[in-house]
Amino acid sequence: MMKLLKNLIAAGTAAAMLLTAAACSPSGAGSGANGSGEKKATVGVIQYATHPSLDNCYAGFRQGLKDGGFTEGKNLSVDFQNAQADNSNSDLMAKNMVSKKYDMVMAIATPAAMSAFSAAKNTSIPVVFTAVSDPEAAQLVSSLKKPGTNCTGSSDVLPLEAQLKMIRAFLPNAKKIGILYTTSEVNSVSNLKRFQTLAPKYGFEIVAEGITNSSEVASGAASLAAKGVDCLNNFTDNNVVNNLSTVLQAAGKAKIPVFGSEVEQVKNGCLASVSIDYVALGRETGKMAAKILKGEAKASETPVYVVTDGKPVYNPSVLKELGLTLPSAYSGAEKASK
Repeated sequence: MMKLLKNLIAAGTAAAMLLTAAACSPSGAGSGANGSGEKKATVGVIQYATHPSLDNCYAGFRQGLKDGGFTEGKNLSVDFQNAQADNSNSDLMAKNMVSKKYDMVMAIATPAAMSAFSAAKNTSIPVVFTAVSDPEAAQLVSSLKKPGTNCTGSSDVLPLEAQLKMIRAFLPNAKKIGILYTTSEVNSVSNLKRFQTLAPKYGFEIVAEGITNSSEVASGAASLAAKGVDCLNNFTDNNVVNNLSTVLQAAGKAKIPVFGSEVEQVKNGCLASVSIDYVALGRETGKMAAKILKGEAKASETPVYVVTDGKPVYNPSVLKELGLTLPSAYSGAEKASK
């Protein structure tokens, strides 16, 4: 009996040692690892607002991470949060992600990127952004080629001259273009300055109306219409695009077209746009993020990816409603409608 008892004790001790070894082994599924032992990266994503172009950026970003070898549930955990176009929300989200020591914070749109950069600037957590029109003006990077900060990403530099050329083709007799923009959005202020500089080349006068929040969109759009503008032109202003239906309603009453800055705005009622592919932009950002997560690149040394080309798109239903004809120069433009 004693011999049997000793054998049982020895077997139990051996089993315990094997379990301990397995738990301590690098191949075990411990905290931060998947079943194969590969460390799981945690990425916090802050999308500034809910509208199609930013949604497309996020979809592309996830695909880019997958292209780069990161699969959610396997070696990647994503904490996606939407700030609902509220700066205080994005600030708080960024601070929480940094306090949790996420491996990366990704931001979609300029205000979200500024929140993430501010929260992470004194840490080693890299920030990757997308849909930021002017990263230098937003003080996210020292330069596009050499960010110099622990922050990089992709920039949607709108093809504004191509847009002006399109507006002139659709409206050969137009003189005034109305611009509704949010005064606190760095990207919008930057785009407005560029637009104002380029407009005289195409015989346009720019009438700008600055607003501070969503409650002023309706009155701002109505004010522009009352000033006799021949059309409105949107940038990627988050406040304006988030309230696009209000802008379209004011323009509809004045029977003037609204030109968008990307295809989703055209699908939702704008007449036309020279549009950037935001899914592709997000995808390039995801690939960039994957390299940084793997340690193959540093954010501070990774040049900002800049997209400047766009493709012409138009909404045939809106064209018909306005009694306009598709210019021959845009006969090959893509149709965009719901």
